[in-house]
This record gives sequence, C-alpha cells and structure tokens, in this order.
Amino acid sequence: MLLLRAAWSKRTILTLVSFAAGVMLAVAFEDLLPEAFELAENIGLPSWVVLRWTLSAIVGFFLFERSFVWFHHHHGPHKSHPDPTIAMVMLGDTLHNFLDGVVIAASFLLSFPLGLSTTLAVAAHELPQEIADFSLFLSKGINKKTVLALNVISSLATLVGAVATYFYWGQLAQWQPAMLAFTAGMFIYIAGSDLIPELHDEYRKDIAFLQTLAFLVGVGLTIFLKVAIVE
Repeated sequence: MLLLRAAWSKRTILTLVSFAAGVMLAVAFEDLLPEAFELAENIGLPSWVVLRWTLSAIVGFFLFERSFVWFHHHHGPHKSHPDPTIAMVMLGDTLHNFLDGVVIAASFLLSFPLGLSTTLAVAAHELPQEIADFSLFLSKGINKKTVLALNVISSLATLVGAVATYFYWGQLAQWQPAMLAFTAGMFIYIAGSDLIPELHDEYRKDIAFLQTLAFLVGVGLTIFLKVAIVE
C-alpha cells in the first residue's frame, strides 16, 4: 500500500517518525532501564554496569553510523542520503532486523508486558524506516516487486534472531541486564540522534504541532499500555 501511495507516504512519514521517537524514548526509560536495574540488583551487579552498557550502545551505534555501515536510520524523505550500494543497505537492515528479533524474544521471555512494549517500540521505528528504505531502493531504479522481495529477505533475520534467542536463552540469561541496557541505549540513540533532529527542520506551525502531538501520543500510549497490562 505504501509503495502504491508514495505521495501519502511522503506526507505522513515525519509524523510516523515523531510517534516512533516518543515510543522509543518511553520504552527505554519506562521499561527497559528499570527492568535492567532490577535484574542487575538481583544478581549483585552495581547500577553503573547497566549504565555503561547503555552508553556502549550509544557509542557503538554512533561509530556504525559514522562509518556508513548502519546508515539506514536516515528516515526523512527530503534528506539527502549518502550513496551507498544496495548491498550496504541490505547489510544494515539485516543486522538491525536480527538484533530486533533478539530484543523482542528476550523481552517476552522476561515478561509479557515488557515484550509487548518493546515490540511496540520496534514496530514504531520500523514503519518509517522501511518507508525510507523503499524510497531509497526505488530511487536507485529497482522495481517494486524487487523492493518487496529484498525487504522480505532482510526481515527474515528478525525471525532468525528471535528463534536463536529462544533456544539459547539459558546461556544468555546471565546477560539479561546487559541486553536490556544495550537495547535502551539503542532506542535512545535512534530517537535522539536520528529521529528527533529530523523534526526540527519543520517550520510550518500546523505540521510541527501535528508532529509534537504524535510524539506525545507515542510517549503516552507506551505508558498507558504498560500500566494497563501490569494492572
């Protein structure tokens, strides 16, 4: 639908980006970090270890993005992209999708509410990101069927990450605080470095208001779902 309605996609993508930013920040601070601190305390780890993993994620993703390997967070339809090869696009998407699968599976194995909120954050981020990728692939002259095929192939990495995490969770369980803290850092970096800056380029008051509202809805919806499920 998004491929067929390109004009609609361009009009709404930054609103989706704003919503995604709100969801990702709320999940990081309301769910992932508190859960990481609690698990770390249960196994005797100091809180600075959790924060160090969060910082490591932010630094790591910054280095990836600066080296043009993890460049696919450029969401805006009007933003000039670097000119990487299609192979690099696929590599970035596939690596990220694999990590998404790990994060979603690990979160559900810890608790259903955490898994749901984490999945919401991942989905909110993936929708505008995939719209941007569609636009990039099409601009390279790739036909729509091939774009869809490449997207499906890349997305299968999510299933691989989830299944691997499920079967090897016993070996990974001791890394629960680190995984949650790292995921929080990933969400904070994506929202703060890639999503929110794109919104500051909008100077039309009506559009800016809509984006701000979408951001607050993302935050509020995440908190509401957490409270509603827990209670």
